[in-house]
Amino acid sequence: MRWVTAELQSGRLAIGDHLPGERALAETLQISRGSLREALAVLEAIGTIRTSTGSGPRSGTILTAAPGQALSLSINLQLATRHVEHSHVLDVRLLLETWSAEHADLASGDWQATERLLDRMDEPELPIADFLVLDAEFHAALAHAAGNPLISTLMDALRTSISDHTLERATAIPDWAATAARLRAEHRDIYRRLRADDRDGAAELLRAHIRGYYAETSQGSAPAPVDGA
Repeated sequence: MRWVTAELQSGRLAIGDHLPGERALAETLQISRGSLREALAVLEAIGTIRTSTGSGPRSGTILTAAPGQALSLSINLQLATRHVEHSHVLDVRLLLETWSAEHADLASGDWQATERLLDRMDEPELPIADFLVLDAEFHAALAHAAGNPLISTLMDALRTSISDHTLERATAIPDWAATAARLRAEHRDIYRRLRADDRDGAAELLRAHIRGYYAETSQGSAPAPVDGA
């Protein structure tokens, strides 16, 4: 990882470049080919490289550097070990998503793709799990409109965690159809505010939307205080 990072920083490697062959790379790093294969397997697991067999420009080991994948793995591990609680996910979502809405740029959003997500969530027979995956994609798409690549990466990394988090909490919802209808309406309102360049209004709606779902799925317990509320 240190070698890849140094090569990227120096400009000797760029995203999409092929890494040297195993023999040359093992000699460069002064390690055995067996150790190299283990290291490459780890880098592929965290999204730094992609390895493809065969021939052609897409074969071999290609540098992809998808940090969202590594962040998502780390976040999911944190959630699985209970080091991160639902209230922590809530805090991070409020910080990232309201900031993104307040700094949204109409020219930076992929609004057609965002509207397609809303349309897909309107399907009446959509399973809860599928709805919440689309819900997380919608929230990540809104964050992209801020034009901040680090915020976008963080939201992309959180996307799986958000859908898993909201699905786990959905078990506390007595009437999913009513909740889904409310979420759809809130999504449309947030979307319309952003398209109208009412960024502060969209941020307020997002804050209420996220907190509302958390409160509804708290099984009778009050939501954790956020921002002094």
